[in-house]
Amino acid sequence: MKDYEDEKPLIIVKGEGSFLIDSYGNRYLDGVSSLWVNLHGHRRKEIDRAITDQLKAISHSTLLGISHVPAITLAKKLVELAPEGLTKVFYSDNGSTAVEIALKMAFQYWQQKGSPQKEKRTFISLTYAYHGDTLGAVSVGGIDTFHKLYEPLLFSSYRVPSPYCYRCSLGKAYPACQLACINQVEEVINKCHREVAALIIEPLVQGAAGMLVAPPGYLKEVRRLCSKYDILLIADEVAVGFGRTGSMFACEQEGVVPDLMALAKGISGGYLPLAATLTTEEIYSAFLGEYQELRTFFHGHSYTGNPLACSAALASLEVFAKDHTLEKLKEKIAFLEKRLRSFYDLPQVGEVRQKGFMVGIELVKDRKSKEPYPLEHKVGIRVIQEARRRGVVIRPLGDVIVLMPPLSISSEHLEELVDTVFHSIACVTTPRRGE
Repeated sequence: MKDYEDEKPLIIVKGEGSFLIDSYGNRYLDGVSSLWVNLHGHRRKEIDRAITDQLKAISHSTLLGISHVPAITLAKKLVELAPEGLTKVFYSDNGSTAVEIALKMAFQYWQQKGSPQKEKRTFISLTYAYHGDTLGAVSVGGIDTFHKLYEPLLFSSYRVPSPYCYRCSLGKAYPACQLACINQVEEVINKCHREVAALIIEPLVQGAAGMLVAPPGYLKEVRRLCSKYDILLIADEVAVGFGRTGSMFACEQEGVVPDLMALAKGISGGYLPLAATLTTEEIYSAFLGEYQELRTFFHGHSYTGNPLACSAALASLEVFAKDHTLEKLKEKIAFLEKRLRSFYDLPQVGEVRQKGFMVGIELVKDRKSKEPYPLEHKVGIRVIQEARRRGVVIRPLGDVIVLMPPLSISSEHLEELVDTVFHSIACVTTPRRGE
């Protein structure tokens, strides 16, 4: 906060395609999609039109006991796109809430299944997990920066090691390790599965942890263990969903069907707050009963399933189809992968992690020892400040420089983004004479 107060804040007044425009008329490439939400560029006419058309009908109507057309239509579309078996949709308005809903659903499901399932009251998550900032989501989080202070307020949960291959807790290297970290997951599950309602995971990429990319097969093995030990699997696709990893949903890449899936961020194309928690007929059926049984999922929000947001989401999905977004993304992902190799020419780049259009460049004080920079050096912050001076807006996760541009970015602008970030890192990390 002190750093922010000392600086002149960047005030954005307009967006055009992949660019942001500030109050002085300066243009900046939006290198993180306005915090991972914008998919098709700013001021996409189809989404603009969908919102304005909906405004002429109604801006909001509750989903408590009634419904409306955009929510119904979007639910149908989401079920068609989601991994087969996820057939029920519960709306909310942000990623944290979508996760809270999944946690509460998983808990209530087992309670209403009856004894001995009532013992299933806790959760398993990964050590570097991030699932949101509300207290339930923080309880299954594992990043000290975001979560440590609030420990007295949280419910307890079990932790399994994150597959952080660059800093493997087992001292092994992929693929020679043969996914040894999965053995650790099974050890924990074997001991506590009778009291565990669900395991929650960010499929393929742990975003806020620094774009930690899980090795191939890891997610599939987690699904196998959950099935083996009768634990529900919650897939937090808030950050990785809607094309970010190269497929519509990250789970698809390993043929995994979770029991619950949380969606938000890109769901409305980066226009309006919206989220959804998808689940199965099996879980849904546990909430059916006579009025006096009170088996209902008593959870709701004033703006749940807002018609404007649902209309924006429907328009975003139509753009995916019309523009063949996922097909065109393949070439851009390959180009990005090729260009990112050059970052290893910079001695302070420890590792470059990429899955689709999600990139994390970890900067270290010493590449050989992987020694991180001291916090007071503010290396990540200085890199993004330098990038901003060069016309690019990005944000770091500590000393991991994150790139997550809109899926619609042109190859020309993608190259400009990568070049600018390369030179910004070089400028900040190259030792000056006498240092």
